[in-house]
Amino acid sequence: MVSLNKVMIIGNVGGEPEMRYTPSGHPVTSFKVATNWVYNTPEGERKQETEWFTVVAWNKLAEQCNQFLSKGRLVYVEGRLRTRSWEGQDNLKHYRTEVIASRVTFLEKANVGTGIDAREDDNGGGELEPEDIPF
Repeated sequence: MVSLNKVMIIGNVGGEPEMRYTPSGHPVTSFKVATNWVYNTPEGERKQETEWFTVVAWNKLAEQCNQFLSKGRLVYVEGRLRTRSWEGQDNLKHYRTEVIASRVTFLEKANVGTGIDAREDDNGGGELEPEDIPF
């Protein structure tokens, strides 16, 4: 059976990227990306909705994102969705859906079309063991 898990977003970075290292020394960077959807209501009123995505990049891609991304930068992110779950201190199960980036392209005029592809990376885009996740 064929399946597909692919996400492509273009939006603005919502804050400074945060880079950490796993216990085994692999870099991982997470950052938020905001996308906007503008539409008109049946009454003719123009509305805008913002959707926030948490993006996680690994290895060389993580290092590049940490070095070149900053709040407000326009980026193209390609990757897959992953939902993590954990039990909180409140004994409730919590969930977080993230985009695991395989490609990030910086779309600002100074760096149009520059970016890095995780397939060029040593570890194939972040297929690490769960104990390597630093958060």
